[in-house]
Amino acid sequence: MSPAQIWLAGARPRTLPAAVAPVLAGTGAAAYSDSVVWWKALLALGVSVALQIGVNYANDYSDGIKGTDDDRVGPLRLVGSGLVPARTVKTAALAFLGLGGILGFALAATTSWWLLLVGVVALAAAWTYTGGPSPYGYRALGEISVFVFFGLVAVLGTAYVQVEDITQVAVAASIGIGALACQILVANNLRDIPTDSVTGKRTLAVVLGDSGTRRLFGFLGFLAIAMLVWAAFSTPWALLGLICLPLLGRGAAVVASGAKGMDLIPVLRDAGLAELLYAAGLAIGLWIGA
Repeated sequence: MSPAQIWLAGARPRTLPAAVAPVLAGTGAAAYSDSVVWWKALLALGVSVALQIGVNYANDYSDGIKGTDDDRVGPLRLVGSGLVPARTVKTAALAFLGLGGILGFALAATTSWWLLLVGVVALAAAWTYTGGPSPYGYRALGEISVFVFFGLVAVLGTAYVQVEDITQVAVAASIGIGALACQILVANNLRDIPTDSVTGKRTLAVVLGDSGTRRLFGFLGFLAIAMLVWAAFSTPWALLGLICLPLLGRGAAVVASGAKGMDLIPVLRDAGLAELLYAAGLAIGLWIGA
């Protein structure tokens, strides 16, 4: 692999739909209120993507120096594989998190200064997920963090900087997107139960066990669909989000079949694409129904 390919793999591109989807959904909610501000939407996209990549590199660094990634089933890790020095990966993580912070500052400066507090909390959560002396990702709190920051905060924040209000459709979209973002992490942690159990990484999947984690994956998909139904009370066009159902169903079928290890990697791809389609369909529906 070339250096560029190595760094691209370390950025975990299959997780990037979880950064794009909240901005699509939040902008759709703004469109429903006839309040789209495109330059703020683009800034919000920059914040989301920068933070996602920063989190991915930060997790790579922290898991790598702890030895958690020494024996992985999934995609390449930069530090764990020994391909990139830990200090270099740490620098890349801080650079992307810093970029997200700068873009977030611009949004706060042009909307409301209290958003800076949200940004500081988000940056702290990004680093301490697997970093620091007591990472909360090792204490079964990863899914809660993803739901809050890549669901509620990202969607409601994107909508708020444009509308400067919290609406029902934005809340429904934020819960649905948060649920599907969690599905990506649940599938990832389901795959890693054997290695995480050995290395002491106490994820929610390790706590729930194999069967409980598979049930959680299914529930999250159901919750996301339920939020489309709730949004449909505002406009039936919100049901365009159901375009994600084939991918959502395929991922759920693989998980329910008892697939393990490498067989779960396609589920990560399907879950990410399902979230992106969900957000795009919902956004278009809210735009049409405005």
